[in-house]
Amino acid sequence: MVFGITKQYVLVFIPLAGFGFGWFLDCKETERMTMFRDKSALYGRILKEGEKPSWP
Repeated sequence: MVFGITKQYVLVFIPLAGFGFGWFLDCKETERMTMFRDKSALYGRILKEGEKPSWP
């Protein structure tokens, strides 16, 4: 036990930190991909006035 950190603490913290980091990366990827909303050659279309994008 160093500085109060036990094996049980590490076994819980590592998976939670990995989950949190993955969630953060997923949010950043979604934010980056918003530049391409409704602009693809296959699914792209012009939105009507006040219409929401096809995905968040």
